[in-house]
Amino acid sequence: MKTLINGVSAACKMSLCFVLAVFAVSCSKQPIIKDQANLRHPLWAYDATIYELNTRQATPEGTFAAAEGLLPTLRENGIDIIWVMPCQPIGQITRKGTLGSYYSIIDYCAINPEFGTRADFEHFLAAAHKKGFKVILDWVANHTAPDSEWTKNEGWHYRDSLGNLMVQYDWTDISKLDYHNQDMRDEMLKAMHWWMDTIGIDGFRCDVAGEVPTDFWNWAMSDLRLTHPDMFTLAEDEDKANELTETAFDMYYGWTLHHIMNEVAQGKKGVQDLWDYFAKADTTVRADAIRMNFITNHDENSWNGTEQERMGEAVPLFQAFCYVVPGMPMIYTGQLSGNHHRLEFFEKDMIDKDEAYAEADLYHLLNGLRERNKSLFSPEAGAPMVRIATDNEKVFACVRQKEGRWHTNTVIAVMNMSGEEQTVMLDLAGYEGTYKCLCGKKHKIETAQEFTLAPWQFKIFER
Repeated sequence: MKTLINGVSAACKMSLCFVLAVFAVSCSKQPIIKDQANLRHPLWAYDATIYELNTRQATPEGTFAAAEGLLPTLRENGIDIIWVMPCQPIGQITRKGTLGSYYSIIDYCAINPEFGTRADFEHFLAAAHKKGFKVILDWVANHTAPDSEWTKNEGWHYRDSLGNLMVQYDWTDISKLDYHNQDMRDEMLKAMHWWMDTIGIDGFRCDVAGEVPTDFWNWAMSDLRLTHPDMFTLAEDEDKANELTETAFDMYYGWTLHHIMNEVAQGKKGVQDLWDYFAKADTTVRADAIRMNFITNHDENSWNGTEQERMGEAVPLFQAFCYVVPGMPMIYTGQLSGNHHRLEFFEKDMIDKDEAYAEADLYHLLNGLRERNKSLFSPEAGAPMVRIATDNEKVFACVRQKEGRWHTNTVIAVMNMSGEEQTVMLDLAGYEGTYKCLCGKKHKIETAQEFTLAPWQFKIFER
């Protein structure tokens, strides 16, 4: 209860308005959805929040045994899906840094001793499942390490005219696989089955998914779903999102939205750019595809800067924004502990820990809202986002409203997307009534309502 009380206190100090109640998370909970006939994703995913686990940097030990100790805190904060970065052994040839890249895999069906043993991973997985988590593994199907045993098989990798293994971009520690080879495809699927059938994971986050032929993903995921119909899949891709989510994947990366959020925080773009993005996304990506909304991840943090570097004082606002707009919010290692530095990618590093980090309490409240209010559920189980008319172009205002079994679920968000105080008049006709905010006060929504918002301040009301 201490966390909740401190969370409300911190949120009030930041002048954030939000929902009042935060319910305990049940380890075996499933969201209550009245009409399930047209749902295409696992039922448990619709109100879920996903967490990216950087095992190497999450704890001083950098092991699965140590990461197991994080599970209670993650569960208390409302996390549902743990995405584990690649945990297989890393190649030695052309290795980058001392420890190498997670994404230069030498053996698909083994555990990197840096993180522990197979037994350690299985114990971590069992503990996660016992607490109600789903666990998906980062899967690297585009390439292997150049010293993988697979490179000894003729035709399994691309080679140049001299027979040398080929790399992509500046990824000098990998060799690209050739999907014209059916034997390689068969072995890739076999390895994926091993992780699901033998180890017991719940799905995959697939690295650079757009670089792998879509027909492989369609074939592989369809085969896996014959025995694992509730598996969950995430594609690291947006350009081919419509194609990849037609059959193979549940969720795709919201890269474009992520970059627009950065630019809004930096004063380079504004509210209209956000609405233009949503209008385009509504016509280019299938309506039942889940977009992953995020303000940071392992790539952004290490190579482009922390969220504090990129967004400054706007970080809490865009944390909340990722929950308000359609999609599934993602939290990266360190976001709950107050990490403020770029984590080393090829070396051992350690996230910062700040016991007074207010944003962690904000995430706790946001996850409670998402699990409780059906209007915020992912795509077809949630409500569409409707723009609220305003007289101020610096303010993003929206409503999501869904008819429930016993009552209407409504969330209204008003967000100052600027570093200056803004006053805005909203047209809230049709949404009048009594709502609740985070600070415990009831708020009456009128047909026409004026708000004054401090720089980067936001208000979220729930009914």
